Amino acid sequence: MATTKKAARRAPRRAKKSRARRIWGRIGVSLLVLFIIGGITGLGSFLYLYSTTHLPNPNEDFTTNTTFLYYEDGRNQMGSLAVQNRVTIPYEQMPQLMKDAVVAAENRSFWEDPGFSVTGMLRGAWSILRGGEVQGGSTITQQYIKIFYLDSSRTIQRKVRELFLATKMGREVPKEEILEGYLNTIYFGRGAYGIQAAAKSYFLKDSKDLTVGEAAALAAILNNPAGFNPSGGQEKLDRLLGRYQYVLDGMLEMGAISQAEYDAARPSLPEFPVVPVNNRYGGPKGFLIKMVEDELADKGFTEAEIQGGGLKVITTVHKPMQEAAIQEAQKYTAQAAADASGTPDPSKLHVAISSVDTATGGILALYGGPDYVENSLNWATRPRAAASTFKTFATIAGLRNGFSLKSVLKGDTFTPRGDTQPVRNEFHHQYGDVTLRKATADSVNTAFVDLTEQMPNGQQEVIKAANDAGAPTGPAWESSGNRIALGFGEVSPLNMANAYATLANSGKRNPTHIVKQVIDRNGEVVYDAVIPNAQTIDPNVAANVTDSLRSVVQEGTGRRAQSLGRPVAGKTGTNGVDDAITTAWFVGYTKQISTAVMYVAGDDGNQDLQPYKRPGDRTFYGSSYPLMTWVDFMARASEGMEELNFDKPQEIQAERGKVAETPRATQSAESESPSPSPSPTIESPSPSPSAEPTATPTPSVTLTPTPEPTPTPTPTPTPELTPTEDLNAAPGAQGDASAQPEG
Repeated sequence: MATTKKAARRAPRRAKKSRARRIWGRIGVSLLVLFIIGGITGLGSFLYLYSTTHLPNPNEDFTTNTTFLYYEDGRNQMGSLAVQNRVTIPYEQMPQLMKDAVVAAENRSFWEDPGFSVTGMLRGAWSILRGGEVQGGSTITQQYIKIFYLDSSRTIQRKVRELFLATKMGREVPKEEILEGYLNTIYFGRGAYGIQAAAKSYFLKDSKDLTVGEAAALAAILNNPAGFNPSGGQEKLDRLLGRYQYVLDGMLEMGAISQAEYDAARPSLPEFPVVPVNNRYGGPKGFLIKMVEDELADKGFTEAEIQGGGLKVITTVHKPMQEAAIQEAQKYTAQAAADASGTPDPSKLHVAISSVDTATGGILALYGGPDYVENSLNWATRPRAAASTFKTFATIAGLRNGFSLKSVLKGDTFTPRGDTQPVRNEFHHQYGDVTLRKATADSVNTAFVDLTEQMPNGQQEVIKAANDAGAPTGPAWESSGNRIALGFGEVSPLNMANAYATLANSGKRNPTHIVKQVIDRNGEVVYDAVIPNAQTIDPNVAANVTDSLRSVVQEGTGRRAQSLGRPVAGKTGTNGVDDAITTAWFVGYTKQISTAVMYVAGDDGNQDLQPYKRPGDRTFYGSSYPLMTWVDFMARASEGMEELNFDKPQEIQAERGKVAETPRATQSAESESPSPSPSPTIESPSPSPSAEPTATPTPSVTLTPTPEPTPTPTPTPTPELTPTEDLNAAPGAQGDASAQPEG
């Protein structure tokens, strides 16, 4: 009975234990099942995610390459354009020392690991769970992926994506390809991406020429470019030394360097040379670089191609000529400022020099200002009143419309038909009747207004001639009326140099350009400048105009240019309003080079130049500083260049108006020796170094009417005068002024 009772008491306990075992068993089985299912699901998810992970398109910033600009020789570098300072080089060209140094510095197990670090990933996850930031990739592969494919966000999602990309890349991409990409993209500081740019930025040499110490130093710097900046003071140098020695330790351990190389390099950092600050737009060349960018865009290159396409852009700019332009411009502006009366601000005096190849329109040299960064206004491309340099276009128009260089024009003050104000010459000088050749040589205002008035639709004919030569219509052209030849209209020095180049090029016009050739990163020529040589002016008309402009140099206001010692044609120009001179010019050319020099003053280029005139000069003449600058520049630009003659002109027979029949009038400027200028001359208040010889009277011309009567001109309304067009101005107004009157 007792036994039965004990058994009865134990039965419930066994039942409870059995039930508990069954429950825990079920739980265990369930957990096991869940674990198995979870494992299968996790593996499936991993496999699914892995299979669907594709290496995306790389970040655009890291597929760019530096575009380099060169002078016309294709060897001397002018500057560079880049989103980044980086030059891609293939794996085979990378120095083994640099490869080993970076592996020793960043990932010594690189050649064996799967592309990611488990411990590194766990550290990153733990940091996230604690509310911290995701830590950086700890392998070269992960670092490369983060830079090349991912953004810089610090999230767990980006870290997970990095893991899958690293796994994918580690299994599918050769290690050599990964290292190549890494060494071409990693940032080394100083704006340099990749080992080639870094070698240039820190040691001024190609990466292939790096020493053991230099390679180790760069590998050390890339870990923390700001913290290990060798230019950042002694504290950073000390920190860099520690990291540098760590890299060398790794290189020795890996067998990348010998014990002797290690012992020689380890005690101290290599010497870091002083590297010039890279300011691509700084100084005068900034104007050239900006012009190259604009022209490439105009030719259809995209911003990405221009700024980071790895292009080699060969410009038309001749390095020695460019250096000469800079030096002469700065020499004469400094001289003018030093000799100025009163205390004018020297920074307010501006000179522009534009020089073009007469055969191609290529820009050989251009000075737009001292520093593009400080003031990006390019005076060489800035239109300003062309003054008497515009008279050349009236000469073209006249020769096209029945006149010749022997045509006789009014050299005295007169009031054109339909006008209310008279047109006068500089200093109210009266020349009497003058030929077109003489009017050009002495820049006679009245003669060119007379010529324009006599031509049917004269103003438009002069404008067309200017356009045909290469000067685009600008401000004040249309409103100038029959005074168009006096240069109220504005033209830039670059366009004026090119317009005169057309005359030297036998009347064939080419657009100005600064890009000669573009070669892509694969060495293929993708652009060559086209030279159209459009015949826009009759060759004989061009030759006759050149002949008349030679008179300016041989006997007129541009005689200083004779010192060049080779055939030269050109024209002075001085624009004034009231008592102020606002622009002063000399534009001239040899057979090969056409150059325009312009002086202006003030922030807007419309202020008075008179305070900067040379001591002893009556005013700021086109024949003073502008011509002096031109001569000194051209002497250097044409040095060693073959001396070529201009085209020989065939005499053009006048079909309208009066002509002069004198021995003097029928001679060609090529055969003439300098002859006296009109009398009387206006002397400078005191002797001047630039004063031209005192002239004696020229014999009166004999007038012979042509068979065709002169048509009655249509009255031209007097233009509404603006300050630039004040024809009643005091000396200096609308014409050239020198020791002899310039017009």
